[in-house]
Amino acid sequence: MMRVNATVRRVGRLAFAMLLVAALGAGTQPPARAAAHGRSRRAGIASQCLVPGTRRTIDQLWRPDMRSAIAYAQARRGDIAFAVRTEHAFYGYRPDHVEWSASVVKAMLLVTYLDLPSVRNRALGIGDTSVLGPMIRASNNDDAQQVFDTVGQSGLLALARRVGMSRFATDPVWGATRITARDQTRFFLHIDGYVVRRHRSYAMRLLRSIVPWERWGIGELAPRGWKLYFKGGWGYGTGLLDHQVALLVRGCARVSIAVLTMYDGSHAYGKQTLKGIFARLLVGFPTRFGARLSSTSATTSNLNFSESRSPESHSGRSEQYRGGRIRTGETSRTQTERSGQAELRPVAWHRV
Repeated sequence: MMRVNATVRRVGRLAFAMLLVAALGAGTQPPARAAAHGRSRRAGIASQCLVPGTRRTIDQLWRPDMRSAIAYAQARRGDIAFAVRTEHAFYGYRPDHVEWSASVVKAMLLVTYLDLPSVRNRALGIGDTSVLGPMIRASNNDDAQQVFDTVGQSGLLALARRVGMSRFATDPVWGATRITARDQTRFFLHIDGYVVRRHRSYAMRLLRSIVPWERWGIGELAPRGWKLYFKGGWGYGTGLLDHQVALLVRGCARVSIAVLTMYDGSHAYGKQTLKGIFARLLVGFPTRFGARLSSTSATTSNLNFSESRSPESHSGRSEQYRGGRIRTGETSRTQTERSGQAELRPVAWHRV
């Protein structure tokens, strides 16, 4: 009996000691575990993409001024949609509204052509560059038609599936390809990743060297310290449509923006709309020297460079569509489809 009681007392003392250790350990973390936690936290910070010259991500430094951009868009003539995308955030005004692509689709034609089995594993020759260069840099339509005839609608659809586009649709006339701001920002955010490695630098060099007389809108507003890659589209220079899709890159940081407008009334008015929306979206954007774009500087000044412009007559010289289906006065769309204002929604944007 005494032996049993002694055993019980020893078990009790052991249980009490274990409870005491647990209680003391609850308020403190063992040194090894604390060190491991610190290393894990530092590794997590290091794995984030910090904008060079700062210690913060682009999403911590900036958000597009959607309220200002939407208010401006709703006060403008035309059928307008736009979207902004970073690695971890998405903002959109009518981002799923479908519009004709015009020459914006030439960026997709470029990527599709360079990924052809007959092209991807060989050096580009003069026969390639003499077509691709003018198609992107000067928006030449004859060259675009040649590429479109080579890759076909099936090639564009295959690329759209790779990107994960949800509302993309092709047409026998390449300029009538259906696009949305959401899908185009998804494509442009990592457009280089869809180009085979062998031809990647060439493709991006073209998108960064648009001819001076076609550098309106985002081309006039590129923030200092960021690389700008973009492609525009406009219908005959008449104001039928004016689009631009752009990628801004600084180190590992990326921002893609798509602004789509139709029925602007004139090409000059459409270009003004593009510039006004881009300028408002970019307010507060971090620049090279750690400064931020102000609303005044973004809307009234050229933030990157001053290029000599060719006369206005040059602005639409390359934007013509073989097949003649997209032209001023075209009646293939109903009056209801053309009245974009009827589809304008209340201020709303999406973040994912």
